[in-house]
Amino acid sequence: MSNQSQSFKRLTGSLTFQKRFSMTVRLIIALFLIAFAVFPVIWIVSASFDNSNSLATQNLIPVQAGIKNYQRLFNLDPQFRFGDLNYWRWLWNSIKVSGITTILNLSLTTMAAYAFSRLRFTGRVTVLKAILLIQVFPNLLALVAIYVIIFQFGEIIPALGLNTHAGLIMVYLGGSMGMNIWLMKGFLDTIPRAIDESGMVDGASHFQIFWTLLLPLLRPILVVIGILGFIGTYGDFLLARILLTDVDKYTLMVGLQIFTAGMFDKKWGVFAAGALIGALPIMITYLSLQDQIAGGLTAGAVKE
Repeated sequence: MSNQSQSFKRLTGSLTFQKRFSMTVRLIIALFLIAFAVFPVIWIVSASFDNSNSLATQNLIPVQAGIKNYQRLFNLDPQFRFGDLNYWRWLWNSIKVSGITTILNLSLTTMAAYAFSRLRFTGRVTVLKAILLIQVFPNLLALVAIYVIIFQFGEIIPALGLNTHAGLIMVYLGGSMGMNIWLMKGFLDTIPRAIDESGMVDGASHFQIFWTLLLPLLRPILVVIGILGFIGTYGDFLLARILLTDVDKYTLMVGLQIFTAGMFDKKWGVFAAGALIGALPIMITYLSLQDQIAGGLTAGAVKE
């Protein structure tokens, strides 16, 4: 009896040791990943408050701490002025372009997904496959073609040509609708068709069924597509840099690049301050709606 008791104690002790060891390893890995993710944020916050304005002498805790970089960013420092550069205009341009793109994207994507999910017409499957195939190729391959198309389009309709926010929005819409249509269609397929049939029995048209019965049920996926689309457009640099040439029409990401473009006159502290302020709207939006993002992505993953 005593031997069995000792064996049981040894087994219990071994299991306890393995459990503690496993938890310790997981904790170490978690701390490493947290440090890996947080370190760049801490570094850029430190750079924004470092008055030395140099990456060569940058320390995690700035020696010359202050708010001069923020004063220079807003042209409040008389010794460092950047002429006509207007940070707030760039920020507003980013919010305007991203907001309009998101609204139009949601409107067109929702109606297209409804047609592919609920209606049956010739070429439906072929068009869906073509949309998916086009999304396989990276946008980088189409930069030259996009530039030429917008340039030629601007000769016919100047309001949609180069150096216009409308032309940039049009390009963003073309690049983001493909995967969003598939994502929205997957969510619509989970909604029972009995809802549509009940509306038809009451004499409702397809648009009335879509607007009155289905659209309120699409709120989770609308939030997901809207937030992800806004973040992607807000943080884009390459397309905006190619299609916009006027400083006053720059988006935030393109405007901030001015502070790091000089050969011998790079203002890293000002760049860090502008990047930090520019990241606040996205961070606040994501943190406040992250639960809905996770719920919306998983809700349309499996068809019921």
